[in-house]
Amino acid sequence: MIDFTSASISFDMLYPEISLLVAAFVILLISFSRQLGRAAGVIAMVGIIVSMLLALGEWGHQTSGFFGMVTCDNFGAAFKVIFNGIAALALLISIRYFHEKKIARPEFYALLLISTVGMMVMANTTDLIVMFVGLEIMSVPLYVMAGFARRSLESNEAGIKYFLMGAFASGFLLLGIAFIFGASGTTDLRRIVADFSFIVSNYPLYMYSGVGLVLIGFGFKVGAVPFHSWIPDVYQGAPTPVTAFFSVGPKAAGFAVMMRIFLYGFDQMQVLSMLFWILSVLTMTVGNVFALRQENVKRMLAYSSISHAGYIMVALAVGGKASISAAMFYLIGYALFNTGAFAIITMLEIRQGSKAMISEIAGMAKVHPYLSAALALFMFSLAGFPPTVGFFGKFYIFSAAVKAGFIWLAVIGVMNSFISVYYYLRVIKAAYLDSPEGNFLPVKLSPSLMLVVVIAALGTLGLGFFPETVIEITQRALFAFL
Repeated sequence: MIDFTSASISFDMLYPEISLLVAAFVILLISFSRQLGRAAGVIAMVGIIVSMLLALGEWGHQTSGFFGMVTCDNFGAAFKVIFNGIAALALLISIRYFHEKKIARPEFYALLLISTVGMMVMANTTDLIVMFVGLEIMSVPLYVMAGFARRSLESNEAGIKYFLMGAFASGFLLLGIAFIFGASGTTDLRRIVADFSFIVSNYPLYMYSGVGLVLIGFGFKVGAVPFHSWIPDVYQGAPTPVTAFFSVGPKAAGFAVMMRIFLYGFDQMQVLSMLFWILSVLTMTVGNVFALRQENVKRMLAYSSISHAGYIMVALAVGGKASISAAMFYLIGYALFNTGAFAIITMLEIRQGSKAMISEIAGMAKVHPYLSAALALFMFSLAGFPPTVGFFGKFYIFSAAVKAGFIWLAVIGVMNSFISVYYYLRVIKAAYLDSPEGNFLPVKLSPSLMLVVVIAALGTLGLGFFPETVIEITQRALFAFL
């Protein structure tokens, strides 16, 4: 019989998630009314801010409950803040875009919040089943969000493709968890760590098969090669604010869970280091090479996101506190400068007839010098130029690799960064040096979009000049994790 007295059921641990859910359900309740529905964005933002404050309150208060299936530690609290920040930026990007495209519906904000809840559930547990539940809570709203422009064939195609690939990923993941449970008799990573030698010596086939299938499942989610094929079409077809959210939110959640599973639960499995070494090299190289030939900015950023997944995967190959801390720092920086780039692409795409092609940026610097400077800043940061946060993100990851003896992996990573410079500079060249065909159609500046650009620009430069504070926070986030 289950002993419920020892369950430690305390909803205090779930207040950040609950606040988002309350906001989401309020939005759904008022969505029938056109008048009340206009307040959906404000309600969503209030929910996000409250959730972020509650998550900050969890810092330094490690606890677990619900039979150990919910774990509150600094690692989880840090990622809750990151997810809320990403959701807030995506919300600000979406307001003007959906209004201009005439697809503004309050349900979008509810989907955004519920998906964020899924990410928080994923990062706040050491139980594989709860991770799977969180993954589904995150993914199902994303399928709908990808096809949110329901009269657009591209958007519908993106939604269907994302759903099919997500379903395959979930199947692999669930089968892997089943194998691991068959070998160990538990889905709790802490118990697996304690009995790891016994489990591997008695049931090696089930254990290795399970870990491999779990890796495939999360490989789909973060866009690792060879599970990346859905990314370009989905990124291009989905509404641009949704693409901005896709490019950073699910990726950060996927890597948070992968660090929990592979650098904590299966840290003793030495073969994983070599596997991640190969996956990292393939992912960063394929992403960069295919990005070279893209003419569409969203498609180029899609391949770019694949290459950035490869850079972060270096941390999984290396392991240890320094690399995990570096990966968290990189994810924070990537969320800032990549969302900033998508905010400017959103402004360009709002113009009549825009397809977000690189050629449409030609002549932008003469009409919008400050916006072009911000776009150049984000491209420099994506490429890894100093003194931006993108440079220090790569520096910390590659230096952790060198210190751990993964010198060739660091060298390949640096060479890939050089390759990426070409296609990022193409965007800057178009804005400053190319002449437009006819007159450049001015961009309608929106306060919410400009706010995102300012936040992202300040973060990109601020964390570039003063990275120590964030690095110290990411190191403290690992205190309970390892």
